[in-house]
Amino acid sequence: MQESPQQAIERYLRSGEHDAHFRPWPGDDYIAQARYGSVALRHALISTVRHRTAHAELPAALPELDVVAFTRGKVGPMVRGLFPVHEQDSVLDVLGRSVVFLTPATIDAVLEQTPWLSTAWDLANLYLAGVGTELLADDAPNLLGLSEGTTCYLSAEYFGAPGRFDDFLVHEAAHIFHNCKRRTIGLRETRRREWLLEIEFAKRETFAYACETYSRIHDFGQGLRARQTLLAEYAQGPMPADDRLDVDEYLDILREAVAARNGWKRILARCSPSQGG
Repeated sequence: MQESPQQAIERYLRSGEHDAHFRPWPGDDYIAQARYGSVALRHALISTVRHRTAHAELPAALPELDVVAFTRGKVGPMVRGLFPVHEQDSVLDVLGRSVVFLTPATIDAVLEQTPWLSTAWDLANLYLAGVGTELLADDAPNLLGLSEGTTCYLSAEYFGAPGRFDDFLVHEAAHIFHNCKRRTIGLRETRRREWLLEIEFAKRETFAYACETYSRIHDFGQGLRARQTLLAEYAQGPMPADDRLDVDEYLDILREAVAARNGWKRILARCSPSQGG
């Protein structure tokens, strides 16, 4: 039996799933049904999020934050370590504009404009978690950030991250390197260099986690001994709860990075595709 529009809305709100053909919705053809259904599902999502966050409070740091300057400061060491001097400004410009903090001022537009309904549902839960509100489903993904294309979405929870080695902004920004083509930002592209950085598909999360943790070690530790001490502290755990991550390999990459003159390049080398691949 065909589900009704109301049933379709209820299913989407509790699971993020919807009929890919938008059959519950009126319209003379697929395009009309998809347009009608997408608007209805997004409006229902926005309404539900507004209701659950009517009294949400944000960290004091957010309202006055210069997000572009803040982001450039966070990702600057990573960009300078991974790119030649003549490319750094272009990459920093992209990353500086990449971060969107999910707040009451931004969430409606984000949920309306993000291309995929499934991503909108994930972002709604990211926002709800960030303001300490009930998620849309018990099994909703427990996200700390989310990147899509050249945009990194972060919740207000970023400013209350409990771990001294956590930096979700750097983690999500690192994913942009394999999501953005070089020609998109005016950089020279070759047959072997199509993306900002060539990262092996299976090691994308390893790369992002390694960049995140190394950025904190790099910030806290001045000199080899201090950074080795910080890594030893970090290695005592807990490790990221992510089954895409080989913890032994991850820690080995960090050891190489800490010992190297340019640790960022060591991380990249360990996560790049093999030359014969």
